[in-house]
Amino acid sequence: MSSCIFCGIVAGTSPGRIVYADDDVLGFLDIRPVTRGHTLLVPRVHSSGLDDLDPAIGAALFRAGQRLAAAMKTGPVSADGVNLALNDGRAAFQTVFHTHLHVVPRHDGDKLSFAKGFLVRRDPDPDETAAQVRACIESAG
Repeated sequence: MSSCIFCGIVAGTSPGRIVYADDDVLGFLDIRPVTRGHTLLVPRVHSSGLDDLDPAIGAALFRAGQRLAAAMKTGPVSADGVNLALNDGRAAFQTVFHTHLHVVPRHDGDKLSFAKGFLVRRDPDPDETAAQVRACIESAG
């Protein structure tokens, strides 16, 4: 889909800090992160939401989410927990209509900074963050 920013990132025609890739899914840092390391996983094939998401691709998306969540608990990110979220439809706060899974690293006691992240949504060094997330994936195998 030519007007979809996520399709552009998948195609390599739009910028994105890529941290994960497999045959079905691409992962890149959210440009408005709630926490440092907040990553979006998207199917390589366009799907606007759950209604038109191929169940096999949905399974691949969540497998990638599990893998990334486990990896974020190791290495430089050292998350104590991870939120996985998929917003489906405008009423559910979906703003880009290409199915995507949010993988949000969490740390014990981060409730205030997590809440602040919804307001600020900024990473002071996204290139370093991308390198850290990739290092977590590499160390987790």
